[in-house]
Amino acid sequence: MLAPFPPALGKGIAALAITHALLISGTAFAGSRIIGTGGVSAIEGAAGGGLSPWAVLTSTASEQEFGATASLSRAWLDDYRLTVKAASANLYDRVEVSVARQTLDLVTLGGELEQTIVGGKVRLFGDVLYNPWGIWSAGFQHKRVADDSIPKALGAQDGQGNDVYLSASKLVFGAVAGRNLLLNATLRNTEANQGGLLGFGGDNDGRQWVAEGSLGVFVTPQWVVGMEYRQKPDLLGAAEEDDWQSVYSAYFFNKHVSLTTAWLSLGNIAGLASQDGAYVSLQAAF
Repeated sequence: MLAPFPPALGKGIAALAITHALLISGTAFAGSRIIGTGGVSAIEGAAGGGLSPWAVLTSTASEQEFGATASLSRAWLDDYRLTVKAASANLYDRVEVSVARQTLDLVTLGGELEQTIVGGKVRLFGDVLYNPWGIWSAGFQHKRVADDSIPKALGAQDGQGNDVYLSASKLVFGAVAGRNLLLNATLRNTEANQGGLLGFGGDNDGRQWVAEGSLGVFVTPQWVVGMEYRQKPDLLGAAEEDDWQSVYSAYFFNKHVSLTTAWLSLGNIAGLASQDGAYVSLQAAF
C-alpha cells in the first residue's frame, strides 16, 4: 500500500511558491489583467473551468506581477460527495503551480477516497484576448491516492500517476449576439481512473490521449455561462467509466472573488450508474 503524502505537504508547496516569488520579485500583486481572464479553479487545482484546465494562468497577474488563488469546491452526486480544497500561484503570467486535495465520500458504498494533486503549467505563447491564435500552455499533474486498496481491488495497477496536457484558449469578441465567446481545447495524456481517485492503469489498456473542451459566453463582463466536456480513458473492466459533462455559470464579483455553480453529468462511477448532481466552487484571488 502506498503511503499518503504528509498532511502538511500541500500547504508547504503553496507556501514555498508564494514565499519564493515574493523574495525574488519585489513586484506588485495581481490585478492588471482583465477580470475573468484567469478562469476559475478546476477540480484538480489548475486554472480553467470546473472539470478541465485551460491555457490561462490563475488570478489576474500580468508579466510584472505575482498572483495566488485559493478555492473550496463541493459536488453533490447521487451516490457520492466530492470536496476539493485547492491553491495555486502565478509567477509573472508565465508559470503556474497548484496543489489540490480531493475527498470523495462514498455515501452509498461507505468509506471515502482521498487524492493529492500537485500541478504545474507553463504559458508557451500568446494571449487569450488579442493574439489571433489565443494562448497556449503545457501542464502536468502528479496524482497520488492516500489508500490504493480500493482502486487495486477494482483492477488498478498503481496508486499514483502523472497526467500531461496541452491547452489552447481564445476569447472571440462579439461572437454570440454581440457577446464575447471563450473557447478552450485540451489534449491530455493519462492513465488515471476517474481522474485518479480509482488509481491508475487497468486491464483495458494503458495510457491514452483524451480530449477536453469548454465554451463560455460572457453575458456581462462579470458573468459567464457555458458548458464543458471531458473524455475519459475507461481502463477498468470492473468499473465502467463514462465521459464527464457540465453546464456552468461563473460570476466574478470583482478581481478577487468568484462563485461557480454547475450541473454535472459524470456517468458511471465505481459501478454506480448515472452520477448527476450540483457543483459549487468559491474562489478567492490575490
